[in-house]
Amino acid sequence: MYKFDNDFIFGGATAAYQAEGAAMEEGRGPCIWDEYLNRPESKFNGDIASDFYHKYGKDLSLSKEFGLNGIRISISWSRIIPDGVGKVNEKGIEFYNNLIDECLKNGVEPFVTLHHFDTPLNLFKNGDWLDRDNINHFVKFAKICFDNFGDRVTKWITFNEAWAVAQNGYIAGNFPPSIKYDVEKAIQSMHNMMVAHSKVVELYKSMNLKGEIGIVHTLEGKYPITESEEDKLAAKIDYTISNKFMLDACFKGKYDDDTLNIIKHILDKNNGELIIYEGDMDVIEKASKNIDFLGMNYYSSHFLKAYDGESNIYHNGTGEKGTSIFALKGIGERVNNPEVETTDWDWPIYPKGLYDMLLRIKNDYPNYKKVYITENGMGYKDDFVDGKIDDAPRIDYIKRHLEAVLKAKDAGVNVKGYFVWSLMDVLSWSNGFNKRYGLFYVDFDSQERYPKKSAYWFKKMSDTKILCDGEEIEY
Repeated sequence: MYKFDNDFIFGGATAAYQAEGAAMEEGRGPCIWDEYLNRPESKFNGDIASDFYHKYGKDLSLSKEFGLNGIRISISWSRIIPDGVGKVNEKGIEFYNNLIDECLKNGVEPFVTLHHFDTPLNLFKNGDWLDRDNINHFVKFAKICFDNFGDRVTKWITFNEAWAVAQNGYIAGNFPPSIKYDVEKAIQSMHNMMVAHSKVVELYKSMNLKGEIGIVHTLEGKYPITESEEDKLAAKIDYTISNKFMLDACFKGKYDDDTLNIIKHILDKNNGELIIYEGDMDVIEKASKNIDFLGMNYYSSHFLKAYDGESNIYHNGTGEKGTSIFALKGIGERVNNPEVETTDWDWPIYPKGLYDMLLRIKNDYPNYKKVYITENGMGYKDDFVDGKIDDAPRIDYIKRHLEAVLKAKDAGVNVKGYFVWSLMDVLSWSNGFNKRYGLFYVDFDSQERYPKKSAYWFKKMSDTKILCDGEEIEY
């Protein structure tokens, strides 16, 4: 029988832009997504989203009722500093003070992310993480957050998915600034974010606050589609740019020689170079000794074959199964494994990849301390029938991934919690509102919340600390 520790965190995850709404209320300034998703061609935006700004009391009450003892929230940089660099918005401070207090009142521990894709608009236009000045702007923002909320928040996250920022913004082009195939910008932005992360870790430790600080990486298994040496190399190269490059920075305090050789190979193929500035590696090395936890977002793994052609990527943002293409010059081509099922958005459902990734963290980075699964979940086209949502496929998906987590714990990996993405249905960055992830269904017209079958299942698991089947759940 699979059983969780008594102190295991059963959480739900959110992000400010995807959930809060209130985009123009009480002094909040615009972030890049406000402009990007309010273009004439956009079919959705986050102006209202899940209205978490006004509904958080209801959402936290539901969290308590359904056995969740943790929540991931992020702090909107432009709600605290509207232009990213200037005057502090006291209404923003007041909102997050009230939100954090409500979390604690309901026994739901807040895990707070400082950057979840939403750079203030004018800083983004100055170059975002390609602009070295943004590092110091981010440190200033972090200091304001630590000063105002650090007495109650004891779990801090610097970045959410720096790889997604780089890949989607500069390689796939489905995030702003919508640049495709610029691998040089992607790699440089990742390095600069690792410097920013490290400086914020060092700032936090210098303030002698009572909590812990870590980072969230999206980590995907990379497997060769055949046993050929060429396909094995493609998988290794993709793993290095997606996972190892930044994991090395966070936990080794340096880039291994093998890592840098592969990064150089990728950049040579794409006519680019990585600039490492004086002092960068010193702060990265210091922070690697002080990082308290790794947050792992896991949704899928990829199967790779060798590829020598020009880059060619098509993002499936509609759920039209079988339309994705991802072939990147100097890296490889992600291909379908006929033995592995996929979601409607062509994401392989591969719990073994989660287990393998956890074991790899333990073996490759023995100083990792602890891991939280900070996002995992299934995008699904939920059917709302007679006031109920029977999302059995989501229950099966989460159950299989939690089995992988418990198997990894048995193998000695220190996993301390699991956050389902997402707490309630939220805006999906590139899919809008038709791709639902939440334990609680949101009627985006009325903003009413309805617990799904998965919420009742999650509650039973949290109450019993036993991984149970979903068939027996009444709701």
